[in-house]
Amino acid sequence: MKKIVFTTVTMLSLSLWTTFAVAQIADTESAQAQNNEQITNDEAQELVAAANSSKINIQTRPEIMGLWGMEIPQNQSCVEYYNFSGENSMVIKSADEWSIAQYQYEAPSNRSESLPMLIFKISYDNNEMDCSGVKQDQSNELSKFFVKWVNQNQIQFCGTQRGENCFATLNKQLP
Repeated sequence: MKKIVFTTVTMLSLSLWTTFAVAQIADTESAQAQNNEQITNDEAQELVAAANSSKINIQTRPEIMGLWGMEIPQNQSCVEYYNFSGENSMVIKSADEWSIAQYQYEAPSNRSESLPMLIFKISYDNNEMDCSGVKQDQSNELSKFFVKWVNQNQIQFCGTQRGENCFATLNKQLP
């Protein structure tokens, strides 16, 4: 008897997590091969049809996706959270303030020349007090930073593409 087995493989490339779903045909009766039995024409056609319909599904996502936390130097008991989710949407939570934004993360082709760039525009802000003690409606604000990867669990927001003038350190909370 033949069956189709799906295998999922996840790997990290330079700037994207990539998931492959690979379809393989498995022979559940290894004795059949050992006995050199032949399969019927119908079985052969079924196997060819299954192999031809097997597709590789590739899903990519920006490496910045996940939940990140930034401690505020003036208020170390408060953490500002950045949740980068799928479809380029994000939620920012800081004390009583929360905002919704759309983001774009652009990884350069050569990281030795430039850092990845993060651009986001806040579409909604509930206008409450944040971790810094500031109450300001940031709706429609556009921000642009360069992302310096310290390691896989820590990034810095910087003012230049060379990683200078870094002003915020974020630590990975959840994938």
